[in-house]
Amino acid sequence: MAIVKTTLDIHDDLLLRAKRHARRIGRPLRAVVEEGLRQVLAAPAALSRYRLPDLSAGDPDAPDPLESYSWQDLRETIYGDRGAP
Repeated sequence: MAIVKTTLDIHDDLLLRAKRHARRIGRPLRAVVEEGLRQVLAAPAALSRYRLPDLSAGDPDAPDPLESYSWQDLRETIYGDRGAP
């Protein structure tokens, strides 16, 4: 396995904490960073799907009151005078 040098931008406070941790456990900073990356990459990806809340109103089995409207009627109902071309 090859070791590759790279540059990372890390917040000062996080880097300071990582250095202290490495010193406290007697390991090089590189080993602490590698271990952290391994842990993050080994963790299962959390699926956070957004669920649209059901804000339905009325009886879902009732007939659609807008079904008989034409597009022009719907536009007039929604926009009033603002929808006139």
